[in-house]
Amino acid sequence: QVVLEESGGGLVQAGDSLRLSCAFSGRPFSNYAVGWFRQALGKQREFVATIGRSGGHILYADSVRGRFTVSRDNVNYRAFLQMNSLKPEDTAVYYCAAAAYYSESTNPDLYDYWGQGTQVTVSS
Repeated sequence: QVVLEESGGGLVQAGDSLRLSCAFSGRPFSNYAVGWFRQALGKQREFVATIGRSGGHILYADSVRGRFTVSRDNVNYRAFLQMNSLKPEDTAVYYCAAAAYYSESTNPDLYDYWGQGTQVTVSS
């Protein structure tokens, strides 16, 4: 049973930074690509970033490229999303997800396991 748990969300001001963490358990972490998605109130879930099994194959959404950095620690079974220069439009629930068979995927339907999400709120 794979379990993912996000942490690190919170309320910050525009221009601030946050670092989200995704703790993974239940299977060998290095067998899974990890994606980060977000869902703002009243909107569809959207792709943010993804990282491949060994730390390569990184993709970012255009809206976060240059501000967000995705990384992973395969020894400690964690993935991270460093978010800098936050904007009010980054306000959303952020989810991490794990994909067993795909890398570089921006499609949430291709991810097998999901965390419960962590709220990020950016005030102007």
